[in-house]
Amino acid sequence: MTMWTAATALLSHWRRRPLQLGALLSGLALATALWSGVQAINAEARASYARAAAVLDQNGLAHLISPNGRAIPQSAFVRLRRAGWKVSPVLEGEYRFGATRLRVIGIDPLTMPAETQTVDLGNAEDLLSFITPPGMLVVSPETAEKIRGQTGLALRISDRMLDGAAFIDIGLAQRLLRRDGELSRIVIAENQRPGLEPLGKLVPTLSVRERNAQTDVEHLTESLHLNLTAFGFLAFAVGLLIVYSTIGLAFEQRRPTFRTLRCLGVSLRRLAVLLLAELALFAVAAGAVGVAIGYLVASLLLPGVAATLEGLYGASVPGTLSLRPEWWVSGFAIALAGTLVSSAQSLMRLTRVPLLAAAQPRAWRRSSEKGRRLQVLAAAALLALSGALLPWADGLKAGFGVLGCLLLGAALLLPAVLSGFLTLMQRMSSSALVTWFWADARQQLPGLSLALMALLLALAANVGVGTMVSSFRLTFVGWLDQRLAAELYVAARNEGEADRLSAWLATKVESVLPISSVDAEIRGQPMQIFGVVDDPTYRKHWPLIVGMPDVWDRVASGEGVLVNEQFWRRERLRIGDRLDLASEWKATVVGVYSDYGNPKGQVMAGINALITHYPHVSRLRYGLRVPPDQVADLRSKLSDEFGLPAENILDQAALKEQSRRIFDRTFLVTGALNIFTLGVAALAMFSSLLTLSEMRLPQLAPVWATGVTRRDLALLELLRTLVLWLATFIAALPLGLALAWVLLAVVNVEAFGWRLPMYFFPYEWVRLGLVALAAAVVSVFIPLRRLAGLAPSELLKVFANER
Repeated sequence: MTMWTAATALLSHWRRRPLQLGALLSGLALATALWSGVQAINAEARASYARAAAVLDQNGLAHLISPNGRAIPQSAFVRLRRAGWKVSPVLEGEYRFGATRLRVIGIDPLTMPAETQTVDLGNAEDLLSFITPPGMLVVSPETAEKIRGQTGLALRISDRMLDGAAFIDIGLAQRLLRRDGELSRIVIAENQRPGLEPLGKLVPTLSVRERNAQTDVEHLTESLHLNLTAFGFLAFAVGLLIVYSTIGLAFEQRRPTFRTLRCLGVSLRRLAVLLLAELALFAVAAGAVGVAIGYLVASLLLPGVAATLEGLYGASVPGTLSLRPEWWVSGFAIALAGTLVSSAQSLMRLTRVPLLAAAQPRAWRRSSEKGRRLQVLAAAALLALSGALLPWADGLKAGFGVLGCLLLGAALLLPAVLSGFLTLMQRMSSSALVTWFWADARQQLPGLSLALMALLLALAANVGVGTMVSSFRLTFVGWLDQRLAAELYVAARNEGEADRLSAWLATKVESVLPISSVDAEIRGQPMQIFGVVDDPTYRKHWPLIVGMPDVWDRVASGEGVLVNEQFWRRERLRIGDRLDLASEWKATVVGVYSDYGNPKGQVMAGINALITHYPHVSRLRYGLRVPPDQVADLRSKLSDEFGLPAENILDQAALKEQSRRIFDRTFLVTGALNIFTLGVAALAMFSSLLTLSEMRLPQLAPVWATGVTRRDLALLELLRTLVLWLATFIAALPLGLALAWVLLAVVNVEAFGWRLPMYFFPYEWVRLGLVALAAAVVSVFIPLRRLAGLAPSELLKVFANER
């Protein structure tokens, strides 16, 4: 027999069962789509980080930095240049142009190495405009639109620039940022003249940061991308259960075909090769569809992810998607790998089938007691490992390891739990029909177990993530009420206007709360130091987690500082620890406050202490305490008196609404992935029930022969599906709550640095249960319709064929 004839015989199975083929291809395509969609988003974001690092941070070259985070004196650069080193100075800081805050990067274009890919000034005229007054800003087209009319500097638009950043001459940057004689870092050119005096001798207080080191943005966003990858993999695993179930059934149904081909001379090796080729063909076809769907999914979700990254981390990511090889190749690769993993058990079983083995179909035979015991033992081992890892879950990957063991262990345990429940109900039944109902449900359990495991994982993920997000939102709203206590927030456009504004406000409001901050590096971390005045607003409203009894008196005196929860946990600080904040400024940690939505560390000090050590700190923004009924009138007066634009005057309600919108947008992606995962689980239920309906006649015909009508049989089938759905849903609730607790107490703390209280939302569970119920009813509709419309002759054939 030729290979083509054998291949045609094998493929004829799918021609006779197109729905089974559709379940296989759709399951694999959807699983691949969710995985490749997440990878496409991650690839686009990481490419954006790499571009930002190359253009804005000159990450392709080594840098000299100050290990304690302090400014580098300009004299260090002069010393290196005189010694013959090819280096270039860089100064960075944030500056507000009107209502727009930009990352200003001061460079020296005459000494900046060409390989840094910073900016092309074009010709000598542009270069002269860049380095001579009044100066020039090199910005992206989007940034140019935001600051046009807000500055007297010339604007040069560059498509290579990222939004939210600007290149400027370093001398002008020092004046704007009020940091005369200071540098942030020194770029070291790649090619240097041999025999130069070592850097360690010339600038012993500085350290070298090697090229292509991980940037702060990459480090901060790593947790978000790991979260997305974990959810994508969960959805892929749920879809793979469909593939595993369908392939296993197809292998069992084709056992007579395998035996016939073997008897006709097809060797076991050739048969295995043909089956592998068949699976590879399906994997490539489904992978292509999955990658295409993944592209659409990623295109829909990317704007939300980009907004999240910008809002949480200040990372600029374009809202459009590029077709990058790394993610679509990984989509095809994981489709092939998933297909091979799903078929490995069936292929191994094929090698152990004797040539003349009986050709009776063994699909969905009840698992042996030994097999069930092994599955229960594996589940118990995974759950025990999850519990053992929990006390030592130090790090994000360890936290996800706890989650993985918990979910997989619970999924493996589900069939045994359901089997025990059905056995108990069978023993408690007295009626013959009811006893048959429970026994029949237990007999069908192996065929539905994978679909029910997929449903369990999807429901648990929805309960867990939904509880986490709702708990976060409830806590966040309460935190906003504490944090945004001022009724009005105003921003001056320059320091002169700020002085006039402060003097004018002194007699118009109850209190003026300056919002002043500087960027600093503390314990090797980029941070912000805020200055606050001694005002009852902070004593009454500020969200302290822990602190000394006289915490605010110590802050006002300059003796103590507050730190946010992220920095406190990351550095394992204790109340009373000393922090080195600047030259000759050491302060004691006297309290810790919650700071949700901010991944960076933050310190709060008395405003006088901040101005003493950072005399050039910007004082443009203020919070104003005023009776609520006077907010509109004061807003109008500010606009008339100072000509401030609307975006420079924000009331408390507007800020809270803006914060809530950012929050909701942040979790849009995880919500969408949860919906997709639940949809894949519904497809698993549908494919399993549809396949079982083709094999149910031998079990249903005897019951019909005893007088039970086809309509009643259909109702019993529906009831069986609902019972299994309800049992799975009940099992998913404690699993989902355990998932939520790990996310809140372990993963969130490792990813973001804050720990949230856990709240319960029963109404959300009811709504999820109704959605899952609707999915279960829809999945069983076609099989029930087929059964209800089955001709009596078809049922009689069961006895005629003595099946």
